[in-house]
Amino acid sequence: MTSFVLGAVAALALGGLGWSAVTLRRRLVHSERERRRVADELNRRLSELFSLQELSYVLSESLELERIVEQVVRYAMRFLDARGALVALASDGHGDARGLLIAGAAGTLAGLQGQTVPAEDPGVVARSLGRERLELVQSADGAPTRLLGAVEAASAAAVPLRAHGVVVGTLVVAEPRAGVFPAEDVRLLSTVATHAAIVLANARFFNQVRRAKEQWETAFDALSEGIAVVDDEGRMRRANRALALLLGAPVAEVVGQDLGAALLGDSPALGELLAAARRGQRPVPLVVRSERLRRVVRVTGARIPSAAAEHGVVVLIEDVTDQQAMETQLIQSEKLAAVGQLVSGVAHELNNPLTSIAGLSEVLLEQKELGTKDRGHLRVIHEQAERAGRIVRNLLTFARQGPAERARVDLNDVIQRTVLLMRYDLTLRDIAIEKSLGQEIPAVLGDRHALQQVMLNLLTNAAHAVSQNPPERPRVIRVATSFDDRVRVRVADSGPGIADDVVPHLFTPFFTTKEPGHGTGLGLSISYSIIESHGGHITVERPSEGGALFVIDLPAASAGAGAGELITSTPVPLPPPIKRSILLVDDDPGVRRMVKALFGREGHSVDVARNPQQAIDMARARGYDLILADIQASARGKLFVEALVEAQPALRDRTLVATGDVRPATEETLARLGLRYVRKPFNLRDLLDEAARVWAGAATLS
Repeated sequence: MTSFVLGAVAALALGGLGWSAVTLRRRLVHSERERRRVADELNRRLSELFSLQELSYVLSESLELERIVEQVVRYAMRFLDARGALVALASDGHGDARGLLIAGAAGTLAGLQGQTVPAEDPGVVARSLGRERLELVQSADGAPTRLLGAVEAASAAAVPLRAHGVVVGTLVVAEPRAGVFPAEDVRLLSTVATHAAIVLANARFFNQVRRAKEQWETAFDALSEGIAVVDDEGRMRRANRALALLLGAPVAEVVGQDLGAALLGDSPALGELLAAARRGQRPVPLVVRSERLRRVVRVTGARIPSAAAEHGVVVLIEDVTDQQAMETQLIQSEKLAAVGQLVSGVAHELNNPLTSIAGLSEVLLEQKELGTKDRGHLRVIHEQAERAGRIVRNLLTFARQGPAERARVDLNDVIQRTVLLMRYDLTLRDIAIEKSLGQEIPAVLGDRHALQQVMLNLLTNAAHAVSQNPPERPRVIRVATSFDDRVRVRVADSGPGIADDVVPHLFTPFFTTKEPGHGTGLGLSISYSIIESHGGHITVERPSEGGALFVIDLPAASAGAGAGELITSTPVPLPPPIKRSILLVDDDPGVRRMVKALFGREGHSVDVARNPQQAIDMARARGYDLILADIQASARGKLFVEALVEAQPALRDRTLVATGDVRPATEETLARLGLRYVRKPFNLRDLLDEAARVWAGAATLS
């Protein structure tokens, strides 16, 4: 019994030992499997880590979108062992209605590269943009998955590329070789997408910055105004081409120079502007003439905000030389127009008394019983009245808006005649004239007498200038003509030149540098007005050799222009020896007295109307041989002569208008009415000649 028990115990012990061994073996096998699994997982994770590290290195090598997209597609296919992959980028980084562009594709999807995916496309590619996480599509029943349009795949994974809260695109991997995407592959794809999204976002941002920089630099260099970025010491750190061109040096040489010294030389004006800009103020633009550049520049500056200790200033430099010249010319024109209005307003008041003085003195001079002394006094009165009349005519020439006549004028001939007119006076003053008149200079269209007056004014001024030369300096006036696109006349003198403070006022009416009594200050202003009315310009220059140079440029007359427009004097027929009846309409007593004295001594009768309305009634009641009316006379809100012609058209050929100033508008009215006119102040012979023409015309018509 004891043996049996002992044997049983021994058997049980041996059996338990065997079971433990089996359990231990099982545990050992399981442990080995787990170790291998962990080792495989570790190796796979290490491989993924090395692969991601390799991808990071590759992606960090470039910021070019095309290169980055290509590498992301290639590595995604390799990591997931897939047959196709693509990267679609949102057009503006937001995946809006403008859709997606497939920027990179490989494998079975390579043919999709470059295609555009509309935002409303129902496929996985467009749909994934609106998802927060990776979308995995793999049908258990083998039905294909639509990627985009008509393109399908058996299985696909799409993950949005999101960085900094912005979706830049989507990464799609299709058709893994194993047929399905394991969980670890899905995780790896998410990690790749995260890396790719950051790099793509940075690349896109870099490209935007680069494009903005290129656009800024293009605009910086394309501006016609000069721009410079100046540091605290006044040196130019950047400059555009316009500034370099203004300074006459390449951009590379301009950078680093002191802006103030390069632009204005020793002038401290620019330094004050830069200092004010650095303090954050808005300095008043500086307009200054650069003697170094011989240009007028307008400079403005503004501070560039910066966190650095030094604050740069951006400076805008504009060349306003031509603009200032145009503004000066405009101001000059406005001054001339203002003086012209003033002259036109007083011309009538001056002409009436001058007409009376000159006419009555001429009547008295024709009396034989005058003594020698009285005749001398009357001659002085008459000459001074004529002199005052010439001054008024000059004023009226200045005030007129256009030349009195239009004909083809040979400027070379005008110059020759003017020089011939002045030759005696110039010889007495030991002044030489050198002429260089171009050959085949075309004619200009204009008023010969007005243009001769311009030449006379310029030559007279030049003669006055050179007459002040010391004995060792020659007294020379040079006159030259030439033609390029316009006819040009140059009048230069060897005089002392023109002072800087005088140049801006040269063409201002009544401005003169001559002593009192030696000039009215109207010569150059009248010349300016005449040349302007002929469509030309007159400018003054200061040659390096000294003296002054006046340049006239005028448009050449077109072929055939002005032909036959020369105004010739009609021979004055002798009036028949009969007595005439004359109606005078003029509110000036002196003029009425002179006209009555003139025609009365010829045996004609002169009736004077107290007002224009009475004149109309008198003309209707009696058939006058001549109606002499002042242009200023008005009746019923219109010119008297206009009202007269409307009321009695038959009197048109018997009416003679007396006027002190024929403006273009008045001239047009007189031409429309078909009326002759005589200018005030007129001498007796002019008035008698015009009256004779009226009577001769009336006799021909009758």
